Amino acid sequence: MLISHDLIVLGGKMCIVYSSNPHTHSASVSLQSPFVCLDGLSEEDVRWVMARSVCAKSAFELWGHGRTCAELQTSLSSYPSENMGPFMHKGSTYKINVYTFNKTLLFADRIKKIDALEFLPFEGSVSLKSPEHIFCLLEDYGTDPNNIPEHPDYMYFGRWIADGQRELIRSHSVKNRHFIGNTSMDAGLSFIMANHAKVHENHLVFDPFVGTGSLLVACSHFGAYVCGTDIDYNTIHGKGRSSRKNHMWRGPDENIRANLRQYGTERMYVDVMVSDASKSVWRKAALFDAIITDPPYGIRESTRRTGSHKDITKPLDVMYVESHVPVSQAYHLSDIFTDLLNFSAEHLVIGGRLVYWLPVYRPEYCDEVVPLHPCLRLISNCEQTLSSHTSRRLITMEKIKDPEELDSLAHLSDPRFSPYQGHNAFRQKYFSGLNKKSSKEDIKVDINGE
Repeated sequence: MLISHDLIVLGGKMCIVYSSNPHTHSASVSLQSPFVCLDGLSEEDVRWVMARSVCAKSAFELWGHGRTCAELQTSLSSYPSENMGPFMHKGSTYKINVYTFNKTLLFADRIKKIDALEFLPFEGSVSLKSPEHIFCLLEDYGTDPNNIPEHPDYMYFGRWIADGQRELIRSHSVKNRHFIGNTSMDAGLSFIMANHAKVHENHLVFDPFVGTGSLLVACSHFGAYVCGTDIDYNTIHGKGRSSRKNHMWRGPDENIRANLRQYGTERMYVDVMVSDASKSVWRKAALFDAIITDPPYGIRESTRRTGSHKDITKPLDVMYVESHVPVSQAYHLSDIFTDLLNFSAEHLVIGGRLVYWLPVYRPEYCDEVVPLHPCLRLISNCEQTLSSHTSRRLITMEKIKDPEELDSLAHLSDPRFSPYQGHNAFRQKYFSGLNKKSSKEDIKVDINGE
C-alpha cells in the first residue's frame, strides 16, 4: 500500500476510513474488503491523498464500528464527546447517508437505519441540499453477489472528509479520446502511474515508448510538461490505419498534441519525435523529473530497433536521405529493460522516478526477475493479472545517485544487476499458454460430444 499519492494500488477500494483519535481503534479488514482503515493520519493528509487518488472513492473519519448495531452503538458511545461537538452543535447543518456494498437497500430501510442513530447527540438541523457536515453509515455485505447476507458483515460510522478522483477515469476514458491506438493505456492505470512517479506541477516527464500518448495525457493533467519518443513513424505523426471500428484511416488531426488539446493541457506539450530507444539522442545530463512508460511486449506491438544483422551495410545515397526508412531488427525484452534502466540512471534527476510495466510468466516469476540498477532503488512492485499464466508488474524505482564508471561493470560483481534472459521468451510463453487453453477446451467439447 502506498500512502504517498494513491492509497490503493491497482485494486480499487470503495472507501477509506481513518482514525485520528487514539480512543478509536481501527477495525481489522480483510484484503477482499472494499474498505481500508488507516491510523496516524491527519485530516489534511487525507485530503491531500484524496486530491490525487483515482482508486479510492471516498474517505471518512472513523467514529465507530462493529459487527452488530449494538457493537456499533457501544463503539460510538466511547468516542470522545469533545471531538463530536464541533460538528453537532446548535446552528450547524448536517445530513446522514447510508452506503452499502454488495447490496441495495430500499429507501424505507435506509430511513430506519438513520433513525436508529438517534442516540447520537445531534443538536443542529438537517439540510439535505447543502449541509455543513456529512455523516455516513457504511455497511459491508461481503463480496459474493450470489450469497448476500441479510445483515451486514461489518458496519462503520464516520464523518465524510473527501472524495477521490475517480471521475478522471470517466472523463479521460480512451473510448472518447481523439487519438488512440491498439495499445493505448487505460486512463485509470495512467493516473496511477503518474501518482507512483510523484508527478507535480512544472515537472518534466518523458516517455521513451510514447505510442499515442496516454501517459502524457495523465501527467499533463497534474501540471507536468511532457515529451516522448517512439520508433513508429506513423504513430508519432498520426498517419496510417485507424484503430477505431468502421474507420479505415486516421484523420488529419489525430495526434498526441490533439489529445492534450482535448483535455485543455496543450500548453504542457513539449513535443514528441521519432527515435529508437536503444540509441539515445539526448545529451548526457539529468533532464527529467520522471520517466513513465509501457514498453512493447511483442504481443500486440512488435519489439523492434534500428539496425541490421549484416556485418557490412551499404552507405545511404544522399538523394534518398529524407525518404529513407531504416532497417530494423528484433529488440529483446531483456535489452529493452537494460537500456531503460541505464537511460533512467543517466537522465533522471536525483530523487526522480522511473515507472514502467514488466510482463512476466507467472509460473516462473520470482523477485529476482525484476531488473535492478546500482543507481536506482526499487520502491514498489505491484501485480496486475492478465491471464492464468501471465501478468505484468508495475515497477517503481527512484534514482539515488549519479552513474559512476564502475556501475557499467556492476553485473560482473553482483548477479542481481545481470539482465534476466527469461524475459525474451515471454511472447512464446504467452501464446503457448493460450494454445494449451484452446486444446483443453477442444478436448472438453469432444468429451461432451458437441
